[in-house]
Amino acid sequence: MKLSNWLWLGIPAILLAACNHQPEGIRTVFFDKSTIDTTISPGDNFFLYANGNWIKKTQIPKSESGWGTFYVLQDSNENKIHNILTEAAAHDDTAGSVAQKVGDLYKSGMDTTAIERLGYDPIKPELAKINAVKDYKELVKLAAGCFKTGDGFLFGFYVSPDDRNSAKNRAHFGQTGLELPNRDYYFKTDSVSKKIRAEYLKYIAKVFTLTGVDSASAAKKAEAIFKLETAIASAHLTPVEQRDPVKNYHKFAVSDFQKEIPDIDLSDAFQRMGLRTDTILVGQPGYYQALDHLLKTQLITAWKDKATFDVVSNAAESLGSKFREAHFDFFNKVLYGQKEQRERWKIMAENVDGGLGDLLGQLYVQRYFPPAAKLRMLALVNNLQSVYRERMQKLDWMSDATKKRAITKLDAFGKKIGYPDKWKKYDDVTISKDTYFQNQQSIAKHNYQVMLGKVDQPVDRSEWNLTPPTIDAYYSNSFNEIVFPAGILQFPFFDQDADDAINYGAIGLVIGHEMTHGFDDQGRQYDQDGNLKDWWTKEDAAHFKERVQVVIDQYDGYTVLNNIHLNGALTQGENLADIGGLAIAYQAFKKTAQGRSNTKIDGLTPDQRFFLAVAQVWRSKSTDEALRARISNNEHSPPMFRVNGPVSDMPAFYKAFNVNLGDKMYRTKKDRVRVW
Repeated sequence: MKLSNWLWLGIPAILLAACNHQPEGIRTVFFDKSTIDTTISPGDNFFLYANGNWIKKTQIPKSESGWGTFYVLQDSNENKIHNILTEAAAHDDTAGSVAQKVGDLYKSGMDTTAIERLGYDPIKPELAKINAVKDYKELVKLAAGCFKTGDGFLFGFYVSPDDRNSAKNRAHFGQTGLELPNRDYYFKTDSVSKKIRAEYLKYIAKVFTLTGVDSASAAKKAEAIFKLETAIASAHLTPVEQRDPVKNYHKFAVSDFQKEIPDIDLSDAFQRMGLRTDTILVGQPGYYQALDHLLKTQLITAWKDKATFDVVSNAAESLGSKFREAHFDFFNKVLYGQKEQRERWKIMAENVDGGLGDLLGQLYVQRYFPPAAKLRMLALVNNLQSVYRERMQKLDWMSDATKKRAITKLDAFGKKIGYPDKWKKYDDVTISKDTYFQNQQSIAKHNYQVMLGKVDQPVDRSEWNLTPPTIDAYYSNSFNEIVFPAGILQFPFFDQDADDAINYGAIGLVIGHEMTHGFDDQGRQYDQDGNLKDWWTKEDAAHFKERVQVVIDQYDGYTVLNNIHLNGALTQGENLADIGGLAIAYQAFKKTAQGRSNTKIDGLTPDQRFFLAVAQVWRSKSTDEALRARISNNEHSPPMFRVNGPVSDMPAFYKAFNVNLGDKMYRTKKDRVRVW
């Protein structure tokens, strides 16, 4: 599971020394006590106790939907990337070189004058093809053929390991076709959801008016598109339903799946896609059965209008300013409460990383992450892994047979630190300094051909799913590995001069978090080789589910924004990882000299500093819109509950801050979570 929206772990300071190579100055304070709000009891709301004064004083920048520790780190990291990109763009490097491609992609994206001059000309050829479609059969042919240019639609196609045979890549097909974040946005009846749908209709109409359609016709098209998307949404699984890997695994012979969708010619579609295979995995067959029905029962004009809208909306960032502004006004302002667009150079720093990540990554690690840092981080990971093993051996709810298999899986963890041993190549990607849209197309074509080449081939376990500059981490079920890019290996996650309490409460927490994903509600269903396989006894599986239900109930009880409850079922995996990661990091911290001592720093005990480091990592505030969207879509709980939830299950926290019965965060011993 990706750390997404930011998770973490902790490391011994002695192991961190080689990792923080570019400090912005000599840091002497690793937890700022001025952020503490002493008017709040730590036993009532530890997150607000640790961060309350900061929250009162901090304003969210207009260009962001939130602000806090991760945003500050992201901002710092973007400046590092910006330095690399501006230097690369300023030199005329050899055509095809790393610096040339990275620099010219950045330069082309920064040339907003050229982009503005073109307006939406770059996508007119594709729009003409859609306009020429006569019926749904022609639409399917066009949708399939467009995959080769990165613009395919109707099919949610990707390639990844077979969940039940992780050594082999398979063609996967999942549900798709919605522009709103998930199916629930089409059906919720609360006032905010109704407002979002109304604004979405305005956005769709705006897209058409920008391409020359009169306002009345644009409004009619918007209504038809929304009606069609609502019908598609009816066939989608909910985010919670998608959490079950068994229920979302369906292997078909292509000939057999063809019988499920008789009006979609799969043989022809696959030929147009360039896909050659006789076996596919279909995550949500219900979507394709519904698609087969909707294609022939809904007006072709509605399908063509939807295809047109999708093309324009998806390309908006690469088009003229009016398209960019319209896209921003809905997807950023309405959905997430962001008031202003981010500076163009920041958008381009993100786009270059997303498009040519392994090229930018090479330049990034050369400057900010030398090879020796990998060894330092690996030693820390091994340390936490050893502690996890100790904890597993002492579990009182799991049988010896299942423990043995769990430890076998833990010991088999792959570990990727900093950057890949083998860099991806982009030899067939052509990048020019004055053709931004074409550059993006070249990257999309390259990515698609690379993906096609993996179908039915052995899995390359050396591949990464994040780029080196990324401030994130993840666990992969199919690879049974934990991955920590160079971007996250800096303060506040760790610092060479920080005490162990700070480092273990931060990067130690992240490491433990990612390890625990291997044994959360999803991860526990995969074996040591990354195969979806039941290796639990029935009794142990039942005990696990009983304990996880306590986690679900705990987080279901948390509320935000006038009594909107968190979704404990949706967030259960991340909550398990937060709770388990904290327990593992704390136990590892207690093995250090500081962890065994009572020596205070800035008037704080070692344990107090450890828990405050956890709260510091999650220090943030967000717009109401972003928080509401998070509750609906995100598998991670809001930051306050990523702190308060796990610490309220930790006896050491109760002792460190003298939390007692009557305090708002107090949980009785029988209600406290103890899984891993």
